[in-house]
Amino acid sequence: MQTRNPILDDLARVASGGLGVLAGLRDEIDGLIRQQLQRRMDGMELVNREEFEAVKAMASKAREEQERLTARIEALEAALAEAKPAKPRAKTK
Repeated sequence: MQTRNPILDDLARVASGGLGVLAGLRDEIDGLIRQQLQRRMDGMELVNREEFEAVKAMASKAREEQERLTARIEALEAALAEAKPAKPRAKTK
């Protein structure tokens, strides 16, 4: 046999409403925290992911170019060292 108790029904409704209010409060607090974090991060002048990837690609390209030029200089210096030295010029007065 099931009996309905109006006090328990009211308590259940109040508890259910309280949970809804707490969920709304949690959402409000999350929003405020996100705003504060965003404000602080904007003040730090951090770069976003796209800018970071672009600079990373530029640095990689510059590094490859530098390595290529270093190898070229080393090859030219080796060729210059192998070349016979020219006769020294006589000093004229």
